[in-house]
Amino acid sequence: MEREAYRNCCSLVKIPGQSYEQFWSSHFVDYIDKELSYSKFFKKYLLPNHPCMFSRRFTEDWKCRKQWVSDGGKPDFQKLLQEFEETPVPVANCNAKEYNANPKQVMPFKEFIQYWKEYIQNGHSSPKGCLYLKDWHMSRDFPEHNVYNTPVFFSSDWLNEYWDTIEVDDYRFVYMGPKGSWTPFHADVFRSYSWSANICGRKKWLLYPPGQEEFLRDTHGNLPYDVTSAELRDADLFPHSEEACQPLEIIQEAGEIIFVPSGWHHQVYNLEDTISINHNWLNGCNVDIMWQFLQNELSSVQKEIDEWRNTMDSWHQHCQVIMKACSGINYAEFAAFLKIIADNRMAFLNACSTGESSDYSRRLSESLTTLGPYHAAFDLQRVAHLIERLLCNEDFKRLDHSTLTLQPESMLQQIRDTIQSTRGQHLLYQE
Repeated sequence: MEREAYRNCCSLVKIPGQSYEQFWSSHFVDYIDKELSYSKFFKKYLLPNHPCMFSRRFTEDWKCRKQWVSDGGKPDFQKLLQEFEETPVPVANCNAKEYNANPKQVMPFKEFIQYWKEYIQNGHSSPKGCLYLKDWHMSRDFPEHNVYNTPVFFSSDWLNEYWDTIEVDDYRFVYMGPKGSWTPFHADVFRSYSWSANICGRKKWLLYPPGQEEFLRDTHGNLPYDVTSAELRDADLFPHSEEACQPLEIIQEAGEIIFVPSGWHHQVYNLEDTISINHNWLNGCNVDIMWQFLQNELSSVQKEIDEWRNTMDSWHQHCQVIMKACSGINYAEFAAFLKIIADNRMAFLNACSTGESSDYSRRLSESLTTLGPYHAAFDLQRVAHLIERLLCNEDFKRLDHSTLTLQPESMLQQIRDTIQSTRGQHLLYQE
């Protein structure tokens, strides 16, 4: 991040409310085909939470675009089998519905490829249904492959930084699916950003700006499984669907990367046999949206089991346990998440100050160095803001703070001390 961009945003306590009216009637997003600075992407797309598409020039040097793709632009099954033949992979059945998603099974990669070949030979149909390899943690399973590089625009990635640090999970995925495979209507995990690059093939995206999904709920408050279904025109089932704007319909070609902002509900189709790489990610620009999502999730749990509130001494703790089971994270883990992000940036800024090296991973070190000290300073301000929000939250106050890895008051003081100790030496903070 450049100094000017930092000055433009370092005084922000809360990210300004985003506006999406321009997308209610427009059916276009910005197409980026020329060099773009990170600071311009930050200001024009991250902060306002607006989508865009990057041209294939941004992926032309990726190894997977050569190694995984035939001369005719199709998936190269032979080369893929050489790399991943026996690897177990998650496969969804697009023809089956389980709640508002597709049920998954795990099968050997070679079995999925054999299915895919037969599916193509049978005119893109199969008695097994339309199977879709999705949410495969390829980069975690094969860290030595290095078949793609995360573009700098998406490198401020708190979500994967956290999961990499605790060595539990990640949100970096490979998708492989035949023509006709699709993903039902949803918004991304924790209301994160996502970026998705087509290695080969074409996709159609239907995107709704945040808030429009509320018009698409049925009489029970549930979101639709398929926003193209004729039943949405039934006013008795979906009484407000006519009030929703038309979705942004975007065709993504081979090599292109789409940026999907926080909270944009979407539905996606593979128009051809397609391979894509997708990351979910969070940073200081959208962590407020994540925090609001977590509060909404806890509120939903509390409403579900409200009748037992007065019969259980540990009712609030049980709500946190249920929230963790349903959402994958609760307030204690969110606090741990913020601590790791803050610790890494304080270590980085202190290393900048002393000239000493830090002991975090090479991947994180490269990311922090590329984004620079101004970005680390911005990140610390955002963490401090969220910690202050936590301290004012009644449900967070009810947690047993002796069990938390983050002690909020202590962390706030550490952040202030880091700001003070680096201010004069690196001019990171404006007066």
